[in-house]
Amino acid sequence: MSNTVQGKANRNEGQNVTGNMDGAFAGKVAFVTGAGSGIGRAAALAFAREGASVVVADRSAESNQETARMIEELGPRALSVTCDVTRTEDVKAALDKAVEAFGHLDFAFNNAGSEQPSTATAHLTEQEWNRIIGINLRGIFLCVKYEIPLLLQNGGGVIVNTSSGAGVKGFKGQAAYAAAKHGVIGLTKSAALDYASQNIRINAICPGIVATSMMDRFTGGKSEGRERVIAQEPVGRMGTAEEIAAAVVWLCSEPAAFMIGHAMVMDGGQTV
Repeated sequence: MSNTVQGKANRNEGQNVTGNMDGAFAGKVAFVTGAGSGIGRAAALAFAREGASVVVADRSAESNQETARMIEELGPRALSVTCDVTRTEDVKAALDKAVEAFGHLDFAFNNAGSEQPSTATAHLTEQEWNRIIGINLRGIFLCVKYEIPLLLQNGGGVIVNTSSGAGVKGFKGQAAYAAAKHGVIGLTKSAALDYASQNIRINAICPGIVATSMMDRFTGGKSEGRERVIAQEPVGRMGTAEEIAAAVVWLCSEPAAFMIGHAMVMDGGQTV
């Protein structure tokens, strides 16, 4: 169903660390934003390993199509849609295509986001503030807003939003990013209360320092930059995208059915 391209997966992609739920999501449909790389790609593959059909959405058509190809190699069906989550029309169109292709929606992982270069608050431009808030908070709001009616049509479902360790504490030089990620948790908790009685569960995942292309950009891709951020982790290493993906899949599973409006921190002890 997807248009695919050739490529090589990162060394951790393809590992099954989802807990072997034995195809518990067969017949289910998952929608994943920011699916072209990192945590989004790892989550899309994790959903597929549990038998779900997966709609992958990303601004990068080429990377997104590669994720779809990887899903189809695992067996489930995939649909690749190009989507800028800051654009209402893109979000609505992507979700419309998901339902047109698969008939319904069961799970949504709203993960698309962007890092903020380290900048003291008074030096942060309004343009950069608007960019970070637009992608990391408005984008998740738009997805949640238009996913909920589709889940209600299907009798319920699960939404997981990506916040951050920066959603539960402040970080120097990260005023816009922290504000957006704190906002994601507030949005998640309030929306969860709005729809808990209608069989929709909404939670957030709060990753710490995870080895992704976003983190490479933040550290400058240099060993000294990586060592500097790893020094902030009590566990002594970065997390992996697959570890975060495993938690996302669990939050969508029946064993997590009593989890409502929770912000799950996975950060190697950084915010303890």
